[in-house]
Amino acid sequence: MANRWLLIETFGGEGREEPSVIGLGSSPKRMVPLPALLGRGRHLEDVRVLVSDVAEKGTSIEATTKDGSRRLIGDPLAAFSGRVHGVYAWLGGMQEDPPVRDLAGAWYFNLTTGKIGGSDDLLDLYGVAPEDRRSERVIAEAFTRLTGNADETGALALIVNAPPGYEHQATWTVRRDDGQLRAANFACRAVREMAGEAAGEVVLRGITHDIGPAETTPSAPPKLLLAQQVLAAERQPGRHRAIVNLRNLTLLRWIDDPMPGIAWENSTPFPPALHPDDIAKAKAMSARLASSGRAADVLRVRGTSGDWASVLVEGALMLLDQHTTAAFVTVSRRPERGP
Repeated sequence: MANRWLLIETFGGEGREEPSVIGLGSSPKRMVPLPALLGRGRHLEDVRVLVSDVAEKGTSIEATTKDGSRRLIGDPLAAFSGRVHGVYAWLGGMQEDPPVRDLAGAWYFNLTTGKIGGSDDLLDLYGVAPEDRRSERVIAEAFTRLTGNADETGALALIVNAPPGYEHQATWTVRRDDGQLRAANFACRAVREMAGEAAGEVVLRGITHDIGPAETTPSAPPKLLLAQQVLAAERQPGRHRAIVNLRNLTLLRWIDDPMPGIAWENSTPFPPALHPDDIAKAKAMSARLASSGRAADVLRVRGTSGDWASVLVEGALMLLDQHTTAAFVTVSRRPERGP
């Protein structure tokens, strides 16, 4: 380990017998089993016990190995719900101090309800001011700090159609609220909740790991991909493009700046919603997209003041992967009717 922190996921899920390593220092690892890094040496079991204890208690633990020769430190990474998604673990000499560890934070996407949550650690990574922090958001808000990524359609397909047990890892560029660009490795697994209020729901449990400045981190994606350049060239004032989940008619992400005056964030007292009387029209649009690839209609959506705003929604069917589709929509103000 050479005096580096191990970042170990504890997402759980059916068929997962033990946690795996997703980071060694600032180097991402693709869910590597602990023995692959620690070998079958005398301290493997010590680290396993440390990770299990930290995950169970949700608190930092400092201990020594069974033979008393080494020092152990474990720090939890927990979402706002209290669920521990991962553990930072360090193994070193008795007189040795651990290095400063990278920022990392826990998060979840509830794929059944469309709600997401993070942790204070994650908001520290994003540089979010204390007054702007909320414990729960909607999925579209997760993409507001992320720049384009060649793997982006795969990530969106995961949100739409992830079966329990599905795993995903990718490096994205994060634009912090202070303007810094950071390379961040995302690792997650879809898990079916088996107890509590979320029983039966599929939840994507994840960790974001800051691995360095985007400009000097080789694994960071390029700032602007060709597809983004095409989208930028087609941008038109007053028309706001987005990607929508056809399964539940919820916003996945904005392509352009969000449409002004529309409630799309999970902020009270006016959370995003379609007018109840227009849900049937929206479902009919979804059916037309599936059959002909295009559809358009006027729908009422909730405004930021709690009113209902009529908007023109034009949609085209888009393929996220070979098994998953979504709607590429353009939203604009409803044209004024002539005399």
